[in-house]
Amino acid sequence: MDALILLVDDEPKIIRLARDFLEKDGFCVVSATDGVSALAMTRRVKPDLIVLDLMLPGMDGLQVCRTLRQETTVPIIMLTARAEEADQLIGLELGADDYITKPFSPRALVARVRAVLRRAQNQVKTPSMVRAGRLEIDVERHQACIDDQSLQLTPNEFKLLTLLAQYPGQILSREQLLDHLHGAAYASFDRSIDSHIKNLRRKLESSPAQTGCIETVYGVGYRFTPPE
Repeated sequence: MDALILLVDDEPKIIRLARDFLEKDGFCVVSATDGVSALAMTRRVKPDLIVLDLMLPGMDGLQVCRTLRQETTVPIIMLTARAEEADQLIGLELGADDYITKPFSPRALVARVRAVLRRAQNQVKTPSMVRAGRLEIDVERHQACIDDQSLQLTPNEFKLLTLLAQYPGQILSREQLLDHLHGAAYASFDRSIDSHIKNLRRKLESSPAQTGCIETVYGVGYRFTPPE
């Protein structure tokens, strides 16, 4: 079955242009013009990928992305007229898989859609539960805890901890961690991984439950020692 793409944009011309090129490339396409409709459509048809405009009336794209990430892991490509790095990073921080700025080439959009879908299909499936020492991660419920004490983590911190906990004692490179978060979309922002690790380490080490540590192996990557 052809992949189903949900286009979310309040500009009819953008919807028509993107739909034409995606359908010519073999995709099935549905659309929404605002955030509330996008959420309703996602829950109803369960698309394989969402192209989500940042600037929407009412509920904007960032709010939609935040809500979607609480409900689903569907790949999201942010579509935005904003070229500032901070805006792109916000979208990625909230869980978007890639971004493309307006004005855009329709062929480039089709290529991004194919690349993100391929990356999603090739990802190694994360187990529903991950345990490392006294750390327990419920992937489906997006909860991590030590001895029943919940850790308050951002989506990216949760993804990083889940990956690290699957390979306790092993060194994971910065490139591996970046690819796990956002693949090629994060290549331009690779310094952000250091910030994520710093914040995650602080939350782990400040816990009364002594939640283990993330060691920096300079020039190589990071190694997680689970709480025993």
